[in-house]
Amino acid sequence: MTGAGDESERAVSKRIDVPPEVEEVFRGFRTCEFSTLTRDGTPIAWPLVTLWQPEERRFVLTTSIGLARKALNVRRDGRVSLLFSDPTASGLEDPLTVLVQGDAEVPEEVRTSPYHVKEYWSRLFRIQPANAMYSANPLTRYLMAWYYMRLYIYVRPRRILFWPGADFGQKPKVWEVDHVG
Repeated sequence: MTGAGDESERAVSKRIDVPPEVEEVFRGFRTCEFSTLTRDGTPIAWPLVTLWQPEERRFVLTTSIGLARKALNVRRDGRVSLLFSDPTASGLEDPLTVLVQGDAEVPEEVRTSPYHVKEYWSRLFRIQPANAMYSANPLTRYLMAWYYMRLYIYVRPRRILFWPGADFGQKPKVWEVDHVG
């Protein structure tokens, strides 16, 4: 039998701890450029809202079933990247540019409610207030059902590279993610 202390110790050891300035980017940036690989191996990127869940060792992203190309690419080849390069409206002064290289998965289920990952939708509504307004209207939800039916994309980081001051003339600092735990 395990006690509550054992579970909290596992949760602490399971968490991905990144440098504070990297964590600040993950929480502050409104979007990242999410890149997948096409069938012929060409990278393609989309701006997406992310939710960083260090306790779960992952990022959460979503896509509509009507715009599912990124999910289909992930199902074929799970190697992805997330580039945090645009600090617009983040409130951060001189933030890092951060590149996350990782492995993604897209479960088969389609979610029709924003309550699957409440934290993600709370973040989305906070940074895109108009979305919350449209979501509150039953007629809009009905007419845009294809948009609200979501596929969730979970990205587990393998390696994190970051450049202070977005100075790409310098070698990036590298944070290798320990997948033990």
